[in-house]
Amino acid sequence: MSIGYACVHIGSRKTKLYSLRLKNAIPDNLRLVTAKNLNALNAVIDYNIQSDIRLFRISSDIIPLGSHPVNTVAWQNDFASQLTQMGKQISENNLRVSMHPGQYTVINSLDPSVVSRAEEDLKYHCRFLDSLGCGPESKIILHIGGVYGDKPAAIARFVKNANALPNHIRSRLAIENDDRSYHISDVLSVSLKTGLPVVFDNLHHELNPPEEAGSMNDWILRCAATWRKQDGKQKIHYSQSASIGPRGAHSATISADTFLRFYQALPDKSIDIMLEVKDKNLSAVKCNLLTCPNTAIQDLEREWAKYKYWVLSRSAKIYQDIRALLKDKSHPDALAFYTLIERCAALPPNIGAEINAAQHVWGYLSDAAEPNEKKKFEKLLSGLAEKTFSVDSVKNFLLRMSEAQDQPYLLNSLYFFLP
Repeated sequence: MSIGYACVHIGSRKTKLYSLRLKNAIPDNLRLVTAKNLNALNAVIDYNIQSDIRLFRISSDIIPLGSHPVNTVAWQNDFASQLTQMGKQISENNLRVSMHPGQYTVINSLDPSVVSRAEEDLKYHCRFLDSLGCGPESKIILHIGGVYGDKPAAIARFVKNANALPNHIRSRLAIENDDRSYHISDVLSVSLKTGLPVVFDNLHHELNPPEEAGSMNDWILRCAATWRKQDGKQKIHYSQSASIGPRGAHSATISADTFLRFYQALPDKSIDIMLEVKDKNLSAVKCNLLTCPNTAIQDLEREWAKYKYWVLSRSAKIYQDIRALLKDKSHPDALAFYTLIERCAALPPNIGAEINAAQHVWGYLSDAAEPNEKKKFEKLLSGLAEKTFSVDSVKNFLLRMSEAQDQPYLLNSLYFFLP
């Protein structure tokens, strides 16, 4: 089993993706943004390998305006060497990547021009995965689309248009249930007519269940039957609903206890699970450590090194509770560790705790700081106490200082990246 995350990495400025406005999409700008985004993807691949994360969804925006006619850059040729090298890393380290076009890629639209643009978008996604040398197990996930007041006719259009796609695109496609229009029974019926494998999404299923009875695991098993050998392992999407926000919004993090109950009930624990969650790779690492039978105290200590100053910025008590938990080297308890981290995230902001954490981080930097930098920190800290400066302004200053002094311990800290 692999547990992965989608598109965005949290914890490093090297992984930031860039976009480009249509009015600025001249070839030089397109090449520049493409180069930055491919470097960011390369950093993410390195991180995933080091963190033993074997499943990752590549952003559709990796190539700026990739399927738009304005992008005439021959990016496959211009960046062939880097793409080939990344593809080699993916293959040699048994990573599985995928892509998921956005809401405007609709092949069952009533408008032929929308369908045509959707087909061009699918071709672009295919070209990118092809450029990495990925096989058909690297899927492009697609929703069925709109209903347009006549679901049977909309399904028939999807089937017709999907079956008319070139074989090399069809071999990459997988279809997914959504939270409003097409429940899992609908999608399975489309699979029977197209031969496309089905990705089961648990939150969409909870929000849009079929009338037909069946447990969640029953539906997961029915979806498993749609995956052929050439499609790779069955893949599902897993998310939890945010406590506040619009219907279907994803949670800030994956609740460890809730995920464990879901995982332990799975009929087949070898399937691939793509997490859809706001804290991305952080939840992927969490869920991997929760489900790994060999999680060691060293694994939790590495996580603690990343979280500790952020925890201190929220609660000195929880900081001490986690330190006490990790003193027991013979019985690493990932669930207890992450339960404390989640408890910390639920706390309201605390200016006193923020000041305390900033002073601890400054302790690594103060000896090498210039007099003007020391004055700047004192001014920021006073302003934080008086609420004339924000927490972000203090963190941004400390991050720039950490980069200038090349402090790897601090640069690996989530203190700078979590609210």
